[in-house]
Amino acid sequence: MADPSTYRPAPGAIPTSPGVYKFRDGHGRVIYVGKAKSLRPRLSSYFQDVANLHPRTATMVTTAASVEWTVVATEVEALQLEYSWIKEFDPRFNVKYRDDKSYPELAVTLNEEYPRVQVMRGAHRKGVRYFGPYGHAWAIRETVDLMLRVFPVRTCSNGVFKRAKQIGRPCLLGYIGKCAAPCVGKISAEEHAELAEEFCDFMAGRTGNHLRRVEQEMQQAAAAMEYEKAARLRDDLGALRRAMEKNAVVLGDGTDADLLALAEDELEAAVQIFHVRGGRVRGQRGWVTDKVEDVDTAGLVEHALQQLYGGGSGSESVPREVLVPALPEPAGPVQEWLSGLRGSQVDLRVPQRGDKKDLMATVQRNAQQSLVLHKTKRASDLTTRSRALQEIAEALELDSVPLRIECFDISHLQGQDVVASMVVFEDGLARKSEYRRFQIKGFEGQDDVRSMHEVITRRFRRYLQEREQTGEWAVEEDGPEEPSGPRTEDGRPRRFAYPPQLVVVDGGQPQVAAAQRALEELGIDDVAVCGLAKRLEEVWLPGQDDPVVLPRSSEGLYLLQRVRDEAHRFAITYQRAKRAKRLTAGELDSVPGLGETRRQALLKHFGSLKKLRAATVAEICEVPGIGRRTAETVVAALAVRTPVAPAVNTATGEIIDDGTAGDGTGDHSSSIGSSNGRTESGDQK
Repeated sequence: MADPSTYRPAPGAIPTSPGVYKFRDGHGRVIYVGKAKSLRPRLSSYFQDVANLHPRTATMVTTAASVEWTVVATEVEALQLEYSWIKEFDPRFNVKYRDDKSYPELAVTLNEEYPRVQVMRGAHRKGVRYFGPYGHAWAIRETVDLMLRVFPVRTCSNGVFKRAKQIGRPCLLGYIGKCAAPCVGKISAEEHAELAEEFCDFMAGRTGNHLRRVEQEMQQAAAAMEYEKAARLRDDLGALRRAMEKNAVVLGDGTDADLLALAEDELEAAVQIFHVRGGRVRGQRGWVTDKVEDVDTAGLVEHALQQLYGGGSGSESVPREVLVPALPEPAGPVQEWLSGLRGSQVDLRVPQRGDKKDLMATVQRNAQQSLVLHKTKRASDLTTRSRALQEIAEALELDSVPLRIECFDISHLQGQDVVASMVVFEDGLARKSEYRRFQIKGFEGQDDVRSMHEVITRRFRRYLQEREQTGEWAVEEDGPEEPSGPRTEDGRPRRFAYPPQLVVVDGGQPQVAAAQRALEELGIDDVAVCGLAKRLEEVWLPGQDDPVVLPRSSEGLYLLQRVRDEAHRFAITYQRAKRAKRLTAGELDSVPGLGETRRQALLKHFGSLKKLRAATVAEICEVPGIGRRTAETVVAALAVRTPVAPAVNTATGEIIDDGTAGDGTGDHSSSIGSSNGRTESGDQK
């Protein structure tokens, strides 16, 4: 625990200009990012008597070992730089919103020659039009099914589209009228793109013109006594109206707005957002956060707006109005930032009366319910994780709880394709962005001990190299120096520069001894090591003849098991992928005159070896760079291929790989991927 006075900047060194500041820990890792319209009073407030600080702020300043800042011209620039640094460094003491579920959205890929309607999750992509988010994927599919009667846009995958184009026959949707079938030329690419634009217009709320057009066509067909066409148009009109009914009108003036409401207590806060377009609720989403810093409602609103719009897809994501329960302090820079994203004026305000205030109350009730449900599901999580880390620290006699745990596992199949995995848990939760995979290149064979020594050596040698490149975070007399590390050449933070408090290896005493020996050879003595054997779930420590046996009901043992199982899953997934790639590449290697470039072109075109084996000579000739003679050679070679000898698990006698891996017929190695199929440490996996 550091004393804040040891890294307090010299009096008068802090400027009074707007800026953004970073606190770093002893390893140079950014743990908090903040902004201020005047840096001097804001930073000075952190260096008062620790007893007078908020408990979370006190924890932050005693964890930090240095502070630095960057001066900017305006508060808007400070807001933008703060957001970019939070996204880049992911500081542990900043507010972190996490979705309480993964929300699907209806997406139209307008960036493709033949736009496609589909369900998408995750980050927005350029050139794709999004609608939502929706509460459930089935709600999107029901809406799309109704809309396809009137707007028969393509919904098939690229593989299905390409296959239909090759054989000249559309899929089922093309036959039943729910796809315009551009794959077989029923309509041109321009006509299909126009159809997709009309679909987007209707979903965006511009429904009146389309409804009037369909109704007019229905009346004209009835007048011309084309009763079958009129009946079909009548059904189309009903489908459009049913699709509209799924989104009730909440604001009669056709407003485009986002409404954001909060429910909070001293430890957590829940955010609910309603996306209203054309007066209808088009989407809803929610976030929950641990309040790891001392922040009020206005501060939470500001962070939520950064999260909501900072990674958006431009002006489409920001509506004309943003309604919030409390305005950020000050509100001007945030409103200016939103207006810059939209490209026109954005009204950021608190609703005071009328329908918008009533709708805000509804959003507030949803936020309160979300917080209650979250606490019901996760009330014990923080306590349980803390208890698990404390139990591990006591059982292993550590000086402090292991906030960062790294676990290593070795995986191979009969000594071939030897790989290793490293998984990271911070504060008892998986940190998947910092997982790493290793190829064991020095040798082949069933030597888990030697492999473990190599992996630990490689990981911590990288740590030492990056620590040497980084050095100490220097502070000059006239202010902080902008550090050069720990970063990669392209400016990203170096993940290997942060050491764990505990290294867990999947195995028993031999693997633990190998890991400890690797650390000692590198001169590292401040990282604890333990191993978890599988059969009896015993915890092994270096240099001890007897294991530490934790109670079966121990939360600490449960956390170690989760870490070990995650490392095993990650390792064996990588090993299977390498094995499948090796078998596939090996089979095509036997084809005369087929080099690496054309092998990759074939696999990319057909997607798998199974589909390539089923292809005709004419279909193979369609691949760029493949002539007819080469295509005939490929067909002949794959037709008479020699089957790969089946691999057998020597521990159980079960067939692990029957020689079909990599051809798309299935994965026959599930026995080595399940927790029940794992063998004792030292046996093959």
